[in-house]
Amino acid sequence: MARVISDSCISCGSCAAQCPVEAISQGDEHYVIDADTCIDCGSCEAQCPVGAISEE
Repeated sequence: MARVISDSCISCGSCAAQCPVEAISQGDEHYVIDADTCIDCGSCEAQCPVGAISEE
């Protein structure tokens, strides 16, 4: 199961820098996670300063 990033994302980029498989990229409004690439390790969720990342 992939993680998702909510609209509360502040686009700081700390999650993308933490992702070991580079599944996170800047989207139109905020960062997004590619569900096909995500390995559900949770590294991004632990790194997010505003708690915008959760399990899908």
